[in-house]
Amino acid sequence: MSKKKLIAGNWKMNGSLAANQTLVQALVQGLREPDCDVVVCPPAVYLQQVQQLLAGQTAIGLGAQDVSQHDNGAFTGDASAAMLKDFGVRYAIVGHSERRQHQGETDVHVAIKVKRALAAGITPIVCVGETLREREEGMTEFIVKRQLSAVIHLNGHCISEIVVAYEPVWAIGTGKTATPEQAQAVHAVLRAQLKAATDQADRVRILYGGSMNATNAAELLRQPDIDGGLIGGAALKAPDFLTIVAAAA
Repeated sequence: MSKKKLIAGNWKMNGSLAANQTLVQALVQGLREPDCDVVVCPPAVYLQQVQQLLAGQTAIGLGAQDVSQHDNGAFTGDASAAMLKDFGVRYAIVGHSERRQHQGETDVHVAIKVKRALAAGITPIVCVGETLREREEGMTEFIVKRQLSAVIHLNGHCISEIVVAYEPVWAIGTGKTATPEQAQAVHAVLRAQLKAATDQADRVRILYGGSMNATNAAELLRQPDIDGGLIGGAALKAPDFLTIVAAAA
């Protein structure tokens, strides 16, 4: 497949002005011109700082960790797609399992957020994934297809513009990782679902998230339907993140 792989770093609720500067400078120095697309997603309060740190280079794009389902108005704490665009944001993580779990986001909320991001010219990274109980009960395929189906239903032919990230909930921050075979099996299901929805399905990159790290990245990224990674903990350590980017390239 000719499309470039994508490595996205989700910093989650981590960072400080000093730590961010050290991390981004190390990434910019270490990357030069990577053979894959690279994006970092800092907390919203640091978007302006990271935008400035990334100025003048093209190797790393800026992403947000969420986007509001509303355009503007009385939604305290939200940031709209247009606001993110003001800061040069090119990607937005949507529907991460932590937001589904802690903020009560539903499949419908996620689908609307995808629509808002696309309308603003921001590429949504749409997260899907099952819990350990759902996997043990044989529900994996049903869950991820239901989650992606809501996004397809609301966004129609625009679906070719999204990125999908498969993140098994049981493997996020736990140190457990789906085997390359387990991950590839779910990615193949998602690819087939996208193919049924659009003739541009091969353009859609499907990332694996869930404890991808410097040690296991190369093996995961060799799978035919794994087009990159959504990286959590390892994205906060420049050497580890650079190793993953090198594996993708």
